[in-house]
Amino acid sequence: MRLDNQRQSQNVEDRRGGTMRRGSVALVIALAASYFLGIDPALIMDPGSGTSTPSPAGRPARAPATTDEMTTFVSKVLGSTEIVWHDIFQQAGRRYQEPKLVLFTGATPTACGTGRSALGPFYCPADQKVYIDLAFYRDLQERFRAPGEFAQAYVIAHEVAHHVQNLLGISAKIHAAQQGGGRQAAANELSVRLELQADCFAGVWGHRADTMQQIVEPGEMEQALAAAAAIGDDRLQRQTQGQVVPESFTHGTSRQRVRWFKRGMDSGDVRQCDTFSPESL
Repeated sequence: MRLDNQRQSQNVEDRRGGTMRRGSVALVIALAASYFLGIDPALIMDPGSGTSTPSPAGRPARAPATTDEMTTFVSKVLGSTEIVWHDIFQQAGRRYQEPKLVLFTGATPTACGTGRSALGPFYCPADQKVYIDLAFYRDLQERFRAPGEFAQAYVIAHEVAHHVQNLLGISAKIHAAQQGGGRQAAANELSVRLELQADCFAGVWGHRADTMQQIVEPGEMEQALAAAAAIGDDRLQRQTQGQVVPESFTHGTSRQRVRWFKRGMDSGDVRQCDTFSPESL
């Protein structure tokens, strides 16, 4: 990616080097993958915890180390999402509130409970922060066979998209509908539609960021498409369970994730990201 002229976001909070112990690396790939990109933060609370554990009040954010290339990359991608979503919200007559991005190692307290790196990057709506352990990018390349900078940027853009859904009130409506009773399969389908919209919003960011600043190198879009395909529910279930159970999908199939990311990337138009109206995704 061409990010040399992209400013670094000032919304990166570096908690690495903290005292919380790293989560077990023995967790199977199915567990990590099933929550990859946009997990329900309630699912990453401490086992047996009945309440959430907010981050310590007044904790100062540390600026990213200038010698840390990956941290600089993450900060620049976040900065790019800020530019794009400020522009989109302004055009709609609204004000965009920037999320924080927290770098951590192993585990960290959040307003949604204890976040653990073994479960992948996630967004917590209660504190409006994106959380990521940068070691996840190694898993993205080695376990999920999705290397490349644009694939890494897609991860951040997807989580920021959940923040956009939160600001627009979409997430709250879906979660309320899921809590209204009914079959678990119906709740899962709503989760799939929410995730696919986040994929589409991530594509909208990619389109607009490239239009504004020409950040995408030739062939890099395929990297993001590969990442989207790698974490489809059907592919992960087939790899880990040997069978596919569509009723249990929470994020969408590989084909669906690729389709909706590409739809946003091709159009750059958030109006093309209505995943809740179509009968077929």
